[in-house]
Amino acid sequence: MAKKRIFIIDDEPSITRTTKVNLERTGAYTVGTENHGFHALAAAREFQPDLILLDVMMPEIDGAELATEIQSDPVLGQVPIVFLTAIVSTQETGGQYLESGGQTFVAKPVNLESLIQCIEDNTQG
Repeated sequence: MAKKRIFIIDDEPSITRTTKVNLERTGAYTVGTENHGFHALAAAREFQPDLILLDVMMPEIDGAELATEIQSDPVLGQVPIVFLTAIVSTQETGGQYLESGGQTFVAKPVNLESLIQCIEDNTQG
């Protein structure tokens, strides 16, 4: 079975690096990363992900604005987006991911089991 392609956009290199290593260690994912919001659209287009993990709060461009660009992109428009956020705590989500307003959110620090479940739930098909 082909590995799912996950693309992480977060301005904190430690988050992208740790998440990439942990996901790739499972053997089920190929992971690409981008730490600069302004480069994210082009980098994601080149990577051709099955799912995008997108930080909500970034200095150059916020996650909601970038998500709008991704969703209107002819290449990436159908790719599911999961938001990574420190705004919602793992205590508030009970360690699980949260769906709100048609969007999916994963609390930072990221719980690997919850993240994998979220990826699987959002890449069925």
